[in-house]
Amino acid sequence: MTGLLDGRVALITGGTRGLGRAIAQRFAEEGCRGALVDLSDAKTEGDPPSGFTAIAGDVGDEASLAAAVKDTLAAFGRLDIVIANAGLVPPWRETESLDMAEWDRVMAVNVRGIALTLKHTVPALKQNGGAIVAMASINAFAAHPRQMLYTASKHAVLGIVRAAARDLGRYGIRVNAVAPGPIATNALIERIRNRALGGPSEEDAFAALAQETALGRLATADEVAKATLFLASDLASGISGELLPVDAGLP
Repeated sequence: MTGLLDGRVALITGGTRGLGRAIAQRFAEEGCRGALVDLSDAKTEGDPPSGFTAIAGDVGDEASLAAAVKDTLAAFGRLDIVIANAGLVPPWRETESLDMAEWDRVMAVNVRGIALTLKHTVPALKQNGGAIVAMASINAFAAHPRQMLYTASKHAVLGIVRAAARDLGRYGIRVNAVAPGPIATNALIERIRNRALGGPSEEDAFAALAQETALGRLATADEVAKATLFLASDLASGISGELLPVDAGLP
């Protein structure tokens, strides 16, 4: 059976865990191979899927990221798909409690890191065309209390995607973004657990989030992976500069 991504090579930042790992697994099942670029000390979630290899790289460090892209091309000889997934989720903070060192650190990964990922992978993508999918969030178009930093960073991701789509379309490169709602990844579970120390229990917090959706549940990491697969594949050949929510139907 032919897979949607047979013969294609992908680079996935933040690919050894969470949503990145789920995307890699789904891509591998569709015939893709490639590199999972992540921090050398990242807590990986199992071995890379078949056809994928882990390569150390830090999207917040231009030299490190450039080296990871070079290593990917040396290993696979081409690049067809880029998933700019690496990101940080800062803790909740009131406006007057903003930590500007934290602000700079998150922006360096969530915004500058995506821009650098595009900068260093586009030359390879130009050879044959391809697809870029950035990991945004529902916070790319909405805002929530005590999340100014995260919201600002994800609004910026949407701007990068829309501008890059206009720049790169003439090379046959499509640029889109996925906007997950709350997804029960380890990162969100840890945030909810920490928040529960001074508020609702972990179970009550997740139940409240689920009740806000049309489906009455949270979307899953695999559902985000399937949406990413759609945008990266020829099924979305006529789509660029768009943001696809995966949120189980939040209002």
